[in-house]
Amino acid sequence: MADMNKLRPFAFVLAVQDLERNTAYFRDVLGFRVDWGDSSDWHLVARGDVRIMLGSCPDAMPPAQTGDHSYFGYLEVDDVEGLHDEIARKGAIILQPPIDRPYGMRECTVATPDGHRFVIGQTMV
Repeated sequence: MADMNKLRPFAFVLAVQDLERNTAYFRDVLGFRVDWGDSSDWHLVARGDVRIMLGSCPDAMPPAQTGDHSYFGYLEVDDVEGLHDEIARKGAIILQPPIDRPYGMRECTVATPDGHRFVIGQTMV
């Protein structure tokens, strides 16, 4: 019997203070395409199977003020060095360049203009 209530990933949801600035960062720097861009309150950006909904919340607390709670995701790739180099050339906010971790991952940490943070990891061989 199939699990009728199986959860499937859809998107991360981020409250952003400046919707246009964050959408441009995801598009121009991080290489996402804009799938929903016509709304003044919500944009959806996507790259590969990763989707991120950006919601306009100009009065919300900046994520940078939430410390470790500003992390929103962990993305796995086949070539963390290649992706790091690609986005760093375009001006990505790199908090930690690729580094080997004792749990078998090579990871880098990236931030958004508002201070949301995410980790990009690759399984070490």
